[in-house]
Amino acid sequence: MTTMKNNADADNAAIMLDAIALAPTQDDDTTLKEAWLLGFDTETTGTGSTDAIVSASLVLRDPAKGYAGDVVAEWVVNPHRHISEGASRVNGFTDEFLEANGAEPSDAIAAIAAIVTAALAKRIPLLAYNAPFDVRMLAGDLKRWKLKALPDELLVVDPLVIDREISHRHGKRTLTYTTEYYGVEPHGDFHDATADTTAAVDLIRPMSTLYPQVGNLRLGDLMDWQRTAHKKWKDSFNEWMQSRGRRPITDNWL
Repeated sequence: MTTMKNNADADNAAIMLDAIALAPTQDDDTTLKEAWLLGFDTETTGTGSTDAIVSASLVLRDPAKGYAGDVVAEWVVNPHRHISEGASRVNGFTDEFLEANGAEPSDAIAAIAAIVTAALAKRIPLLAYNAPFDVRMLAGDLKRWKLKALPDELLVVDPLVIDREISHRHGKRTLTYTTEYYGVEPHGDFHDATADTTAAVDLIRPMSTLYPQVGNLRLGDLMDWQRTAHKKWKDSFNEWMQSRGRRPITDNWL
């Protein structure tokens, strides 16, 4: 870990907080196609409840400017725990690299949470593909390092939940396949936190074009709409699982 790397993280976080301070405060009537968004993605030591964040990216999107106007902050984090072989194969991080180059989690995780909290105060939704995973990973690290929790009332956009409800398409729904379906060209390689974050944010425009009901979703209706959509998908998926003698899933959305 170097002082230069830590200073760069702090500078990026400060720039993003300044950008959020200058952003408009949105209200319940703001539509998704008109909304500022804060994209979020993590890479982690694994997928379990005791795993931790090793890399994170936040992308602030002004809908009037699009990708060219994005404000980006990213972190590499020393989780002070072993990264699983499976996670390392996917994200490319190793214990040695994270120990040498990662920021202290108490600093990095606090900075990420401060930005998310500032955005939510402006009613700027947090956007993440398969959002429960990233939100719960962040909440777990905040608890682990005894940091201030996220606000109780979240405002989240999950393109995976939206796509399941509107597209009724066959095939996989990984971020890679979903961006291909909507014609989104990635900016970088998948499983790089910033590339994944940007790709997820980029999905909103083509989704809103192909399915105007998505673009016209009001922020005040967004959470309940996604909870209902997830429950509808889960019930259907569990019918299919049980018909094959497999255990149903029990998780809820946020």
